[in-house]
Order: sequence, then C-alpha cells, then structure tokens
Amino acid sequence: MADENPTGRTCPDPSSPAGEDTRTESAVLALLLKEHPTRLTMDELILVLHGDPERGDPEDAGQRAVRELIGAGLVHLEGRFLAPSRAALYFDALEVC
Repeated sequence: MADENPTGRTCPDPSSPAGEDTRTESAVLALLLKEHPTRLTMDELILVLHGDPERGDPEDAGQRAVRELIGAGLVHLEGRFLAPSRAALYFDALEVC
C-alpha cells in the first residue's frame, strides 16, 4: 500500500537514549551540510551542541554522533576538521529537487 513504510524501519522513541543519539546525529550532519564548504572542528561542533539545553552531555553526544556518522560513511575527519562525505552531499542535493 502507498501509506506503508517500504523499508519497515521505525524511528526510535525520541526520549530514549537511541532516539537522542539519532536526533544528535541528524543535527550534526545537517549542520555540516549547511556549513559546507566550511569545515568545522570537533570543538566548534560541541559549542553548537551546547546551545541545545535538551542535550545532557553535548561533548559525549557529539563524539558519539561523529563516530557513528564516520562509520556510516557520511562524514570524514580530515586532520582536525569534519566534512560531509560526497555521498552525504549528493543525498542532500537530491532533497532539493
């Protein structure tokens, strides 16, 4: 049916630790895509995450998010700088159309 989820995936409960991690990963990737081609350091990213009072420990949450995004191939760590991967940039461009 057209109203069914074709992947069968569901979003985790936003109040659960997994839901918070997913929300942080999404926020980190969105920020890196928005700032591209400017690259951010981890410290700059943490400063932005500190702006969200809902996040308990923004440094830990940011590091986990970056680690997961790097593992998924969506973010590259180039020296001290974080940058979205070509795949993330391509996907972001598809959303515009």
